[in-house]
Amino acid sequence: MTDDKDVLRDVWFGRIPTCFTLYQDEITEREAEPYYLLLPRVSYLTLVTDKVKKHFQKVMRQEDISEIWFEYEGTPLKWHYPIGLLFDLLASSSALPWNIIVHFKSFPEKDLLHCPSKDAIEAHFMSCVKEADALKHKSQVINEMQKKDHKQLWMGLQNDRFDQFWAINRKLMEYPAEENGFRYIPFRIYQTTTERPFIQKLFRPVAADGQLQTLGDLLREVCPSVMAPEDGERKNQVMIHGIEPMLETPLQWLSEHLSYPDNFLHISIIPQPTD
Repeated sequence: MTDDKDVLRDVWFGRIPTCFTLYQDEITEREAEPYYLLLPRVSYLTLVTDKVKKHFQKVMRQEDISEIWFEYEGTPLKWHYPIGLLFDLLASSSALPWNIIVHFKSFPEKDLLHCPSKDAIEAHFMSCVKEADALKHKSQVINEMQKKDHKQLWMGLQNDRFDQFWAINRKLMEYPAEENGFRYIPFRIYQTTTERPFIQKLFRPVAADGQLQTLGDLLREVCPSVMAPEDGERKNQVMIHGIEPMLETPLQWLSEHLSYPDNFLHISIIPQPTD
């Protein structure tokens, strides 16, 4: 992969200032103060909120506590989506800190998966990494790794260790020199305006004529409604990790540098702010 290590670092160390507040109908023995945290964009809510859980459980009775879940402006937050994706999709136009409501009752079974333990997060994460490598290398790279390499990827993410994670992840970002890129780009496109959770299709980083395909090429093919109408302004923002990459950016470069640790490009399509 082309080695823009500063980009990888900036992506890894991206943080979102967040204020957690206990839902007003939760029963407490004394007033629950809000809890502030810098959330890592590349991680998962249930992986980095142990302190939040402990903070609020201190003011509650044991019998009033069941599985913790989070909500923003009425929308339950999916723990299996990376934090940065949730923020870009739901809150990127709102002021900071991000205000998240904490619940311990009335788990929204229809909207959220249960997260009984850190093992559930690890299983989800590793299954995404394996799916991404099936697209990129027909699973050859991930299958050649040892179990301890898989564990190192996970521990690097869990413990926020950039070098530990990238020592292994770098292998997942390589490809034969004669091929100019991966077989297919692992991506998911999310929109708040549709019922469909996300769009995911097979898309090659290099066109049949040898030209590198761009972010704009991808959107034109799989999500044409997002591109600007002939008569004027684009009505949407295309966001990855809180930034709007230029549509001319080669998809292969984006996949190597702006993928989340699960090796997918998570692309949010959100309406242009009206202000």
